[in-house]
Amino acid sequence: MTLLLDTHVLVWLLEGVRLGVQARSAILAGEVHVSSISVWEIAIKSAAGRLDVPAVESLLETDDFPELAFTSAHGRAAGALPQHHRDPFDRALIAQARIEGLVLVTADRAMRAYDVALLDAAR
Repeated sequence: MTLLLDTHVLVWLLEGVRLGVQARSAILAGEVHVSSISVWEIAIKSAAGRLDVPAVESLLETDDFPELAFTSAHGRAAGALPQHHRDPFDRALIAQARIEGLVLVTADRAMRAYDVALLDAAR
């Protein structure tokens, strides 16, 4: 299974908390990608003093979790999504998962409104 981590799942993984047994097992056993969108979101929240996750860069440098670049095709797809979810970061991740055929690991129930493969991070 090839996975894309939602930003909060990436943070939880780096902090070593909250992930369910099924999600943690899938992450350890699968091919896992981290979106450049998540890096951007973490940088924005860190600059605002709302988050401190310095380990994200070192995680990407290990090549264990390859970075998935956000392309213009992803941008067009995110912009065309129905407005079920208003968070632009999450809409970008949904578009990336759909286009790239990835399973999005998330605990965000609002993402269920989209036609995208999901793995519940809490299970």
